[in-house]
Amino acid sequence: MSPDPIDPDEPGTAIQPDGVIHPFTIPDDGLDPLGPNDGHEDPFAALLGGGGGAGVGLDFGALMEQASNMQSQMLAAQQQAAETLIEGVSGGGVVKISVTGGLDFQGVTIDPSAVDPADVDMLQDLVLAALHHAVEQINDLQQSSVDLSGLGLGDLFGGG
Repeated sequence: MSPDPIDPDEPGTAIQPDGVIHPFTIPDDGLDPLGPNDGHEDPFAALLGGGGGAGVGLDFGALMEQASNMQSQMLAAQQQAAETLIEGVSGGGVVKISVTGGLDFQGVTIDPSAVDPADVDMLQDLVLAALHHAVEQINDLQQSSVDLSGLGLGDLFGGG
């Protein structure tokens, strides 16, 4: 008994085609390969926002305009954040760190009451906490300064 030619579990057997089909020998059924033409000039144009479709599709002109608006808004927000002065505070205000939104540290202020030569570790912790507070405020500033909801992305893909 010979091995089954299409058994992939049998070693040494190759899958053999029943016959070779050439694209030139397939009879044409006379049907449009893209389906019946019901008034659409080009189905790809309808998909991409043109071509007399039902208004559903991607409008590349609108996409480019929205991308340009978003880029302009983000650059303006970055510039504004870079110029904004933030103050990180810890220990109820005994340690203050001034920094811009662009992470340009401007100064450190330490109240003399926080300086205890016997407890340098606490002063270091207060400085570190003030740094964390400042960076947290910068992150909040950057996130709130870019409002993407005003860009109108809801209708970009043909929605209402």
